Amino acid sequence: MYSIFKRILMPAALLTAMVTPAMAQDAEPRRPSLEVLNRIIEDRHPQTRIETPDHDRISARRIDIVDADGTIRMTLSGETPAPIIDGIQYKRAFNVAGLILYDDKGSERGGFGTADVEGGMAVLALDHPAMDAIGWRVSPDGSVAFSINQAPPLIREPGLEDALVPGVATPTRMQFTVAADGTPAVSLSDKNDRPRLRMTVTEEGFGSIQFLNAQGEVIHSLTPEAD
Repeated sequence: MYSIFKRILMPAALLTAMVTPAMAQDAEPRRPSLEVLNRIIEDRHPQTRIETPDHDRISARRIDIVDADGTIRMTLSGETPAPIIDGIQYKRAFNVAGLILYDDKGSERGGFGTADVEGGMAVLALDHPAMDAIGWRVSPDGSVAFSINQAPPLIREPGLEDALVPGVATPTRMQFTVAADGTPAVSLSDKNDRPRLRMTVTEEGFGSIQFLNAQGEVIHSLTPEAD
């Protein structure tokens, strides 16, 4: 879960703050360096399997659901495990209580829960192999957001035994929001993560479509009722 939307709950969430969002169209995608990855690694060999499952691993703080092979596929916990991407566990910025989903290799592929931030936050995400694909957020100020991210290229790091690199820069192509004051908006962005089209409702209650340039300035607006 990477976004907040691009960038909060799950693995990539910790990394995007370290990656400049804008990307040149023809350049290699920006990604965290090996030095940054080493700084945020929690465990290079995290537990992803249970050799002798008892079929009911239940404790006061955590429940793991495993498949027939013993691989952990879901974890329900008041303190969810730090995110695992391609066999490496990365630090989480803050605690999240909820349910985490894993693929058959033990990599995190989504989840939902509440984040322990000031005021509390509800979040949900489904992931690409090393990055959020879609994400929901209900923030402490009352704002709500739903984002859809383009899949980033899959890059492997030789310095981490060829593991996938989380946090590779990718644009949020669609975002649906309701601001704290109730203003709704739908935003479409270009491949450089720049909003280029926005639909909203004005304070007067008029429906409006706004066209933006690369600098984020509104260059044309269609608001028929206002005319």
